[in-house]
Amino acid sequence: MTAMLIHNIRIALPNGQLMTGEVLMDNGKIIQISDQPIDAWSGARFDGQGNMALPGFIDLHIHGAMGADFMDGDEQAFATIARYLPQEGTTSFLATTLTQSVKNIQRAVDSGKRFMSEEIAKSANGAEMLGFHLEGPFIHPDQAGAQPLEFIREPSMHLVQGWFGNELDHLKVVTLAPETDDGFTVIQYLTEHGVISSAGHTTATYAQIEQATQYGLRHLTHFCNAMTGLHHREIGVVGAGLLNNQLVCEVIADGIHISDDMLKLMLKVIGPERLVLITDSMRAKGLTDGTYTLADQQVEVVGAKATLANGTLAGSVLKMNDGVKKIQELADVSLHDIMKMTSSNAAQRLGVYERKGSIEVGKDADIVLLNDKFDVHSTFCMGRMSYARDHF
Repeated sequence: MTAMLIHNIRIALPNGQLMTGEVLMDNGKIIQISDQPIDAWSGARFDGQGNMALPGFIDLHIHGAMGADFMDGDEQAFATIARYLPQEGTTSFLATTLTQSVKNIQRAVDSGKRFMSEEIAKSANGAEMLGFHLEGPFIHPDQAGAQPLEFIREPSMHLVQGWFGNELDHLKVVTLAPETDDGFTVIQYLTEHGVISSAGHTTATYAQIEQATQYGLRHLTHFCNAMTGLHHREIGVVGAGLLNNQLVCEVIADGIHISDDMLKLMLKVIGPERLVLITDSMRAKGLTDGTYTLADQQVEVVGAKATLANGTLAGSVLKMNDGVKKIQELADVSLHDIMKMTSSNAAQRLGVYERKGSIEVGKDADIVLLNDKFDVHSTFCMGRMSYARDHF
C-alpha cells in the first residue's frame, strides 16, 4: 500500500480541537501527525485544500445504496455499497439484513463473509465491512414497519448459530423485540458472546426494557421508529432511551424519521455521548427518484422519502454527512460531539476503538476531509484514496 502525506488540512484531534497540520499514512495506518511540515517526506502528497480532517464515519445500520442491497445475496452487492460509501465520508459499516426466510438470510450472511475474506473487498477500494447487523426476523409483528410479516420468528439461539456459527463470527448487532418469548434468554446469550443486543421493532413497555438491560440490552434501533412511544402513564421504549444511561440510541437525522423538535430533544436529554448517527439507507441511495424494491416490496422514492404503497417508511436515502448537516442546522453541536455521534461512539460500541474512531498515530488511516458545511471533499479508507470530489 503506497504511503501518502495529506497536507494543508485542519486535523480534528480526539478532544475536538482543530490543528493545522499534516498526516502521514503508510500500510493503512496513521504513522505521523504534525503541526509542522514533514520536510523529510519526499513521497506521494495530497493537498487537503484547507479542509477539516475528521475520523471516517462508521454506519452501524445500512441496508443498501446504488441499486444494491446486502440481501441480494452476492458479493458484488457488498462491493457496490462499500465502494459508494466514501462519497458521504463513511469508511466502515455493518451490513444490515432484513426479515426474510432462513435461507435468504443465510445466503446474505455467506456472501458477506466471502466478501470480507476475499480480495474483492480490497479491490472494491471502499469502506470496510466490520460485520453484520441482524435486523429481524426476531421482531414483533405489530411494529414490523417495512419488514415482511410472513418471515417474523421468535428469538432463537439456534438460528443465530446456524447463520453465524457457534462463535457468532462476524455478528456485531442483533435487533430484536425483547418482550417476545425467549427474548431475555437470547439477549443474555448474545451478550456473553460479545454481540450487541438492540431493541427495535418492539412493543415492549418501559419495565420490559429495564428488565432487558439486566440481561445485557444496551442499544435501541432507529430510536423513536417502530417502538412504543412516550406517554405520560407508560413511557415505553422511547422513555427508556431518554432515561437509561446504559442505552445507546441510533438516530436517523433526515428530518423524516424524526421531527426536528424530537431531534433537538434527543440531543439535549440523551446527549451526544449516547447517540450514534446511522442512515438505515436502502438501495435507492445515490440514485434518482423512482420505484425500487425492499424485500420484494415496491418502494417509492420521492425526494428524501422512501415509502411502501401504504405510506410506511421503508428505510431512507440519507447520506451520513447530510445527517451531520441536519444536526448542525438544529443545534449548537461541537465538532467533538459530531465525532462522537459519527465515529467514536460506534467504534467503542463495536470494540474497535483501538484502531478506529479518532485520528491518532497507530490507528487505521480512515480519514474524511470536509469543508465547514460538511460537504465531503475526499475520503481515505485504510490509507487508500477511496473518494475525491474532483476525481470521481
